[in-house]
Amino acid sequence: MNELAGARVGVVGLGKTGAAVVDALTTLGAEVHAYDGRAEAVEALTAPVASRMAGSPEDIAAALVASDLRLLVVSPGVPATGPILTAAQASGIETWSEIELAWRLQRASARPDVPWLAVTGTDGKTTTVGMLSAILTAAGLAAPAVGNIGDPVISTVLAGKADALAVELSSFQLHTTRTLSPASAACLNVAADHLDWHGGPEAYAADKARVYARAQRTAVYNCQDEATRAMVADADVVEGCLAVGFTLGAPALGQVGRVEGLLVDRALHPARHGEGREIATLDDLAHLAPGGSADRLPAHIIADALAAATLALGAGLPTVGPEAVAAGLRAFAPGAHRILTVAQAGGVDWVDDSKATNPHSAQAALAGLPAGTGVWIAGGDTKGATFHELVRAVAPALRGVVLIGRDQSAMSEALAAQAPGLPVTRVPDGAPREVIDGAVAASAAMARPGDTVMLAPACASWDQFTSYAERGDLFADAARHHAASLESGDDGRS
Repeated sequence: MNELAGARVGVVGLGKTGAAVVDALTTLGAEVHAYDGRAEAVEALTAPVASRMAGSPEDIAAALVASDLRLLVVSPGVPATGPILTAAQASGIETWSEIELAWRLQRASARPDVPWLAVTGTDGKTTTVGMLSAILTAAGLAAPAVGNIGDPVISTVLAGKADALAVELSSFQLHTTRTLSPASAACLNVAADHLDWHGGPEAYAADKARVYARAQRTAVYNCQDEATRAMVADADVVEGCLAVGFTLGAPALGQVGRVEGLLVDRALHPARHGEGREIATLDDLAHLAPGGSADRLPAHIIADALAAATLALGAGLPTVGPEAVAAGLRAFAPGAHRILTVAQAGGVDWVDDSKATNPHSAQAALAGLPAGTGVWIAGGDTKGATFHELVRAVAPALRGVVLIGRDQSAMSEALAAQAPGLPVTRVPDGAPREVIDGAVAASAAMARPGDTVMLAPACASWDQFTSYAERGDLFADAARHHAASLESGDDGRS
């Protein structure tokens, strides 16, 4: 870190995390040069930087080539195959993520041994990290959920108050992370996502696999996802690091899994060769199921809980045991826009899963619905994904589909090919509220008592909304308005 004093460092991307990076670097005495595509973000920067520039990616790339920067800290939004990282590589400029900088600051701090427990995967990261933080908190530790969730990691590290960090890592962040050595690490699953950012599925998976590099104590993989098993087998971990699988079935030796209503460990306790130990029950997760019934728990919620428990138990923290796992899972509250029932009226449940921004996540949400009872609101920015496999998998659960999105062609083609008889209503492009109001009205017309209307778009939100959060908030407001109209005797159509 002393080497950063006086060093010429570029920071690309000046959002919340980028601004925190600039603050940290200027505090360390670096000469900071700030870049962003938005003039307002550049103008809002208050830190004393050497220079600032607003421009297109091509303009920023040209400026980097002409500079004598030795280091570039990049926002997760900077594409791996885009002009900025391409120019930096060609110019010999080392690139770090905010995660890399935060890790190096941690190692150079007064508390260098604070463990990081790292989670990536196509789906389930936020839920798993939230559960993990809750388990560690139940064990008496100050263990915030950070990274791709919550506060920037660098801010938490500089505050110096955490006993452990539950860190959600995207493939974007991992792409430019170099020396992270987590106490325990997991890739939950791998499915096609962000292929336009990475340049292809192989590059995407390779960046996900970086979570296991230098893992110290436990490398956690998904027994139902062969890609994650292969990642662990190929990972360059610290000697003695255990590979532990989580499974929805009964666990074999070296695994954590489910036996009827129990979550059972056969990997991380001394008597594992002869027996499993109970670490929690499905009743500890019942509050996360529709209607609060443990027998309606979605499979992916159970899988996320198993992963979180394995990460916590495998990190070697002395206060973390089965009691903390069970207490943490009971205390966990899901984040916004992740399978939340936002309204109920006329026998219909309205569920916000706006965070389902890829096909894999949408399938996990929809697959648990009873046959023919789902009204699916789908569509948006496809990020280069295809939807034939998704539609084929979820069609039996559906009554019909309401399509949103500026370009609905990819989803329409998949529906026509894989579910030709399924009713489909298309909502025209418009302002965000107009789109959601149209989707809610179309869904209400389609739904019957006993059905579930689910916003699980399988797509990003950027074509019509500022974020998946805006999309979900507007949906919740519109669904509640519809429910209130029904309760008042006004069907909302007058």
